[in-house]
Amino acid sequence: MTKRHNTPKVARRRGSAAALLNKKVELLTLERDEALEQQRATSEVLKVISSSTIDLQVVLDTLVESAARLCDADKAVIYKRDGAFLRLAANYNFSREFVEFTRQNPIGPGRGTMAGRVVLEGKTVHIPDVLADPDYTATKYQSRGEYRSNLGVPLLREGETIGVFTLTRSHVRPYTEKQIELASTFADQAVIAIENARLFDEAKSRTMELARSVEELRALGDVSQAVNSTIDLQTVLSTIIAKAVQLSGTEAGTIYVFDVTSQEFQVHASYGMDEALIAAIKERHIRLGEMMISQAVLQRRSMQLADVTQDTSSLVADIIQRAGFRAVLAVPLLGADQIVGALVVRRKAPGEFSENTVNLLQTFGAQSVLAIQNARLFEQVQARTRELTKSLADLRTAQNRLVQTEKLASLGQLTAGIAHEIKNPLNFVNNFSALSVELVGEMNDVLTGATLDKKIRDQLEELARTLKSNLEKVVQHGKRADSIVKSMLQHSREGAGEHRPTDINAIVDESLNLAYHGARAEKAGFSIAFQRDLDPSVGTADIYPQEITRALLNLISNGFYATTKRRAEVGDGFEPMLSAATKNLGDKVEIRIRDNGTGIPEGIKEKIFNPFFTTKPSGEGTGLGLSISHDVIVKQHGGSIDVETEPGVFTEFKIVLPRAGQR
Repeated sequence: MTKRHNTPKVARRRGSAAALLNKKVELLTLERDEALEQQRATSEVLKVISSSTIDLQVVLDTLVESAARLCDADKAVIYKRDGAFLRLAANYNFSREFVEFTRQNPIGPGRGTMAGRVVLEGKTVHIPDVLADPDYTATKYQSRGEYRSNLGVPLLREGETIGVFTLTRSHVRPYTEKQIELASTFADQAVIAIENARLFDEAKSRTMELARSVEELRALGDVSQAVNSTIDLQTVLSTIIAKAVQLSGTEAGTIYVFDVTSQEFQVHASYGMDEALIAAIKERHIRLGEMMISQAVLQRRSMQLADVTQDTSSLVADIIQRAGFRAVLAVPLLGADQIVGALVVRRKAPGEFSENTVNLLQTFGAQSVLAIQNARLFEQVQARTRELTKSLADLRTAQNRLVQTEKLASLGQLTAGIAHEIKNPLNFVNNFSALSVELVGEMNDVLTGATLDKKIRDQLEELARTLKSNLEKVVQHGKRADSIVKSMLQHSREGAGEHRPTDINAIVDESLNLAYHGARAEKAGFSIAFQRDLDPSVGTADIYPQEITRALLNLISNGFYATTKRRAEVGDGFEPMLSAATKNLGDKVEIRIRDNGTGIPEGIKEKIFNPFFTTKPSGEGTGLGLSISHDVIVKQHGGSIDVETEPGVFTEFKIVLPRAGQR
């Protein structure tokens, strides 16, 4: 009986235990499923984070969707801190109207909004019903978002709130502790994603900066190499402006060099500009005190125009604007105490230039100054070198002139001494010859009164006439010799004579005549044909006429000797010929003396101007004639003398004298 009464109770107890067990199993299964779902969602988020670090938006969109689904929320949003405001970064399931309104009205710190309150308190905020919260005043957000229960979790990085993660429900249904904990986990993942993206952006930015720095260093290296390896200023400045334009992100540039004389900035190198634009800028003649580049130079600082359409004072603003450029940056090029020029770049997009760009162009400007100053120093050194070279040449010429003068002075002294020695006995000869003529006359008078045999008288008279005739010839030649001695003395006193403009044709013609008559007086029967080709336009040259005459006489006399020698070799069928020609060479004059004599053998051609070198037989030449002629023409007058010859055919001396001469 007892067993029968207890059986239903036992059955009921067993049934209750089984139901309880099933309930626990269901709860455990639900928890397991939720845990698996959370694990899958977390895994999915982490997978997105690890594979999409360069696309933060993809990560945040995945986070808000997963968090809303796992926390049983209708909508979710992530705000990122931007200065004092929170701006919408990602959302799930919010209307377009809410998104646009929130973007146009960023949220600031304060208790009136969920996100603002989280930032203000720096911790998780749970509002079961925003409409029942007396501090919540963001009705414009609430009406467009259509939410009631809100959960806000701060995105914390090193204790600083960098954003807010918000979950909302359309109806009043508070979040559980577990959901709040899960939302915090998603917030941490959002912080990781944002931090990864920030670090990646910083690394990318740093990499770009390093690449840019490497490019700038390479460009500066190219410029430095150009500055140090060439003296061609155009090449260096063209390299500088090309690199400056390329690295500054502009489209065109110009380097102006300041001309002190005209007080103008002159275009010296350009890049990215056509010839028409360059010509138009040059035509404006940019002077000191005009335009922005001039102001930059005077104020000794870089200046820029964010938009050239706003500049009404520039001389070339209209030209630049028509060419499509809007922004201009001018960097002054300055020396220690002088204006060197300006470097200008132009950009088609308006806007200010960054500080990095200004600093970079100032570096290129410094290189430009160095290049221009190097070029100017080189020009100065070259000019000074030319001056010193000319001074050295003048000194050498003066030295040669002194040597030649000493030679001529010595020769003059020798001539004067010889003339003086000859003059005394010559005076005796002349005087006694004249006296003898008178004595012959007296003798004839005595013979007239004397009684002599006719035959003897006739013989005495014949002897007297012959003696008188001979004495008269002695007197005649004595006077001629006396005239020569006087000329020698006069020549020795005058030295080189006066340096003056002289008719070249006249002095050549006179030299021909003097040489010819001298040769005829020296050798009876001498004859030679002359050919004159004197340029009427040759005019005058500033020379020492006596010295040039002496040189020409030496050359002409050598021609006479060569033709006479060839005639003796060839016979009577040969006709001696000597030609003289002049030619106008502008600032110089040319004289040619040519003969058809024996010519000069090739082996001795180089020696003919050496002192005391002669090919004439002993006693017929001193070897000084051509040497003196060379010194007179080359050393005394700064000219040149060359010889062309063909043995057995001809010899031609070519003399070139500077028209202005040298003193």
